[in-house]
Amino acid sequence: MTALAHAALAQLTELLGKRCLTDAQSAQQYGVDWTKVWAPAPSAVALPETIEEVQQIVEIANEHGLHLVPSGGRTGLSAGAVAANGEVVVAFDRMNRVLDFNEYDRAVTVQPGLITQQLQEFAEGKGLFYPVDFASAGSSQIGGNINTNAGGIKVIRYGMTRDWITGLKVVTGRGELLELNKGLIKNATGYDFRHLFIGSEGTLGFVVEATVRLARAPRDLTALVLGVPGFGEVMKVLHAFQQEIDLTAFEFFSDKAMAHVLEHGVARPFESECPFYCLLEFEQLSEHTADRAMAIFEHCVAQGWVLDGVMSQSLQQLDQLWQLRERISESIAPHTPYKNDISVSVSKVPRFVEDVDQVVRDAYPDFEIVWFGHIGDGNMHLNILKPADLAKEDFFKKCGDVSKWVFEIVEKYNGSISAEHGVGMTKKPYLHYSRSPEEIACMKAVKNVFDPNNVMNPGKLFDA
Repeated sequence: MTALAHAALAQLTELLGKRCLTDAQSAQQYGVDWTKVWAPAPSAVALPETIEEVQQIVEIANEHGLHLVPSGGRTGLSAGAVAANGEVVVAFDRMNRVLDFNEYDRAVTVQPGLITQQLQEFAEGKGLFYPVDFASAGSSQIGGNINTNAGGIKVIRYGMTRDWITGLKVVTGRGELLELNKGLIKNATGYDFRHLFIGSEGTLGFVVEATVRLARAPRDLTALVLGVPGFGEVMKVLHAFQQEIDLTAFEFFSDKAMAHVLEHGVARPFESECPFYCLLEFEQLSEHTADRAMAIFEHCVAQGWVLDGVMSQSLQQLDQLWQLRERISESIAPHTPYKNDISVSVSKVPRFVEDVDQVVRDAYPDFEIVWFGHIGDGNMHLNILKPADLAKEDFFKKCGDVSKWVFEIVEKYNGSISAEHGVGMTKKPYLHYSRSPEEIACMKAVKNVFDPNNVMNPGKLFDA
C-alpha cells in the first residue's frame, strides 16, 4: 500500500473511524475489478455510510491533493474501479439501502451500494420489474451500473440503465451535492446533468442516491433457440420476428461457443449442429402470439434461414435454454480469453463480424474466435482464446495488436469500442477510435467544471 500523508489519514480516520482501512488485505479486496492487468495499490479504503461523509471525503481530498476511486461491486471489465497509483478507494458497500418506494410513480429510491439483484427482487416483491439484467447482477451495485450505463440481455426491449434513472443525487469533485431531475418523467428546464453523470465512470463525481423507474413484470416468457447457417441469416431472422413480435431479448452465439457450453454439462437443444445460434425471447400473452411465433419460424425454415429450432414449453425449459447463452463466459474462462465489448449499428453487424474474423484469422490462424452477444442491439462480445502452447504474456502481447486492428474496423463502421463495459484504463488508449478530438476536448472541459482539481477517478476515460 502506498503511504498516505499523515494529516490526510488523520482526518479520514477521525471522520470514519474503523471504516478507514489501510491494511494490505483491504487494498487487495477493494482496489480492483475483474481486470487483472494492474495490481491494486490504494493508500486507503474509505467506507462511508452517509452523503455527508462522502462530501467530507471529497473535501479532504481537495485539501490534500488526494485522488479518489469509486468502488461498487468490483465486477467491471475496464479497470475503471482499479486503484493502482496510491488513490483512496471510496467503497459504497455500506450505503446499500432502499430509501423510498412509490407505487403510483412505480419508482424506487436507493443508495448506490444496493446490489442489482436485490433491486430486482425488491421490484418483484412489489409486482414490478427492474429490467436491466446481466451476468454480474448478483454482485454488481447500482452505483456501478449507473457509472458505466450498464446494458445486458434485455436492451432490445427495455434499453440501458440510462433509460431507468429518473433522478440522481451526486457529490461532485468540488464536494457539492447536486440533486438532478428529482424523479421527473418530463422536465424541459435546460441541461439535464443527470445524463452527464450516467456513464461517466465516476470521473465527474460520486452517485450517492438514485431514483429508479420500474416496469410491469413480463408474463409468460417463452424462448426459442434456432440454428442458422450464417451470420447474414441471423439478421434476417431478427428482422422477421421484430416485424410482428415485441421481443424481450435476441441473443446470438457461434458454434464454438456452443461447443464450450456443452462441455460444461448444458444439454444440447436439438440434434442439428449449426454454424450459429439465436436465442430469442418474448411474452406469450395469448395463443395468437405463440401461433405467430411458430408461423414466423416455419417461414424462416422455408427460406433456408433456420436449420433447426426448439421453443420452451415450461419455465424449467426456458431456464435450460437460457443456460446455453448465460454460461458461455464461464465455459471459456479456463482458456484465458481476450475479451472485447464492441458495437455497431445493427444493419452493419454481418460485414463488421466478417472483417474482424478475417483480420484475426490472417494474422493468427491458430487463435480460436468465439462470438456471442446482444445482437438485437448491435453489441457483440469478441473472445479470442489462448492456444494451450502459447505463454500468457506472449498471447496478451499479440492481442494488443488485435485490439488496434479491431478498433480500426470499429472506426470504419462508426461503432463503439465499448458498448456496455466502459472505457476505464483498458480502453483509454483507444478512445479516439470512437470519439473525435473535438468531443474528447469537450469531455475534458466538462470534467474541469465538476472536478477542477482532478480528484475524481483520474486516469480513467482520458488523461486530464
